[in-house]
Amino acid sequence: METKYIFITGGVASSLGKGIISASLGKLLQARGYQITIQKFDPYINIDPGTLNPYEHGECYVTADGMETDLDLGHYERFTGIETTRDNSVTTGRIYLSVIERERRGDYLGKTIQVVPHITDEIKRRILLNATKRPLDFVITEIGGTIGDIESQPFLEAIRQLRWELGPTRALNVHLTYVPYLAAAGELKTKPTQTSVKQLQGLGIQPEVLVLRTEHTLNDELRAKVAHFCNVGVEAVIQSQDLPSIYEVPVNMQHQGLDAICLKKMGIEPAPAPELGPWRNFLERRKQASEVIQIGLVGKYDLQDAYKSIIESLAHAGTYNGYKVKAVFVNSEQITHQNVAEKLAGLAGFVICPGFGTRGIEGKIIAAEYGRTHDIPTFGICLGMQMMVVEFARNVLGYKDANSSEMDASTPHNVIDMMEEQKNITQMGGTMRLGAYECELVKGSRVREAYGEISLIKERHRHRYEFNNAYLKEFEAKGMKCAGINPAANLVEIVEIPEQRWYIGTQFHPEYSSTVLHPHPLFMSFVKACTESKSSKS
Repeated sequence: METKYIFITGGVASSLGKGIISASLGKLLQARGYQITIQKFDPYINIDPGTLNPYEHGECYVTADGMETDLDLGHYERFTGIETTRDNSVTTGRIYLSVIERERRGDYLGKTIQVVPHITDEIKRRILLNATKRPLDFVITEIGGTIGDIESQPFLEAIRQLRWELGPTRALNVHLTYVPYLAAAGELKTKPTQTSVKQLQGLGIQPEVLVLRTEHTLNDELRAKVAHFCNVGVEAVIQSQDLPSIYEVPVNMQHQGLDAICLKKMGIEPAPAPELGPWRNFLERRKQASEVIQIGLVGKYDLQDAYKSIIESLAHAGTYNGYKVKAVFVNSEQITHQNVAEKLAGLAGFVICPGFGTRGIEGKIIAAEYGRTHDIPTFGICLGMQMMVVEFARNVLGYKDANSSEMDASTPHNVIDMMEEQKNITQMGGTMRLGAYECELVKGSRVREAYGEISLIKERHRHRYEFNNAYLKEFEAKGMKCAGINPAANLVEIVEIPEQRWYIGTQFHPEYSSTVLHPHPLFMSFVKACTESKSSKS
């Protein structure tokens, strides 16, 4: 069949969960046997979120082909298991950059470049692009931001045009809004939703399906009222009530028939709903996991979205290990030698988190030392792994002034140094070692065991600095082993101390590859070690 397109927009307020709804709908269509992909169009002018502070936009997610993207792509991959690419993440900045580059080349033959048609045409081209590269039944496109934002206007105009160009059986608009509850009046208010839909209608877009985000159950009368005022069938007014876990949303959406409604509106008679057996099994295991373990996140960002993929990877591994993982943030800026025992007390293990810059790194180094000397399961990721290396150099090799050249360019013992190919790069955005690279696992290592004795893996990277191989023999002689190496560039990708209960650092980001149905083997191994550590102490 011809590729069909579903556009998901949001109104009333931001952060309602368009990404989760997009991922859930994608999962449901995929479960019916359709080939799908999900893409995010963000209205900010940055080329990508790679240079954005996590406080601005949360985690920067990296695709296998090396694109720095919005964190929603992590949800898409975790829910569906598909591998997104740079074509699944587009910003206003990328759109304008593409149009301006073409104008400079003379591709427009002297025409005046305008938002309509040139910017909107480029948006439409990008929306349709994925289906030109591989067979797809459905492309779900999430439009970032909120209806009424000035910067979203070209995207909305583009999907308005596509809706008419493709026709009603190939294009569908789903609108997510918020129904607030006024405690003083004891009432749920639909007026913001009505206003949001009217704004859309004013732009020439009639949503065919409404998803109402709410903290309270919406009765049939209220749903009928929304349907009446918004020109939508009452069966197409879906409620998305707060749930204990985001992973329950697909089941809730299926129960209300979101996927079946979308199929009907696009001219497809839906078959009986699939059982979602593996997904429901995951939810059942999650429900039955009654015992809680606390795992620390040692980092400088006191913000759950900054470490979103790590938190979700720990949750996946906890479920399959039969535990609920409670991620506890430990601010590395506040860790000292005097208080580290207190800061890390009660944790079954901890992750030394990735990041950039000098802020909070001494706290990460102190935490790494504490984990090593007290045999606490410790998992260093990217910068976290590098700080484990610096700590070992200072306190085991005896190089008290050892450091990363990122933090101290004049250090005489640069055990972490800038990669050769990075030394002549001056621009910040999109210039790191990005995307999936091969890693050869050392036979007999803890990590090779964790991966099920696979010898060659591919994992995603986002860094400029690396382990300095000039020190490798010294490290290995004192007990910190290279457990994984990039065969093409001879870069150390993984370090571990085999004598420890679980003390491993990875230069890559394994959290990007963990999904609901396929938890990452390193997180599985780490969480298992944490549960065993907890059991031995109790």
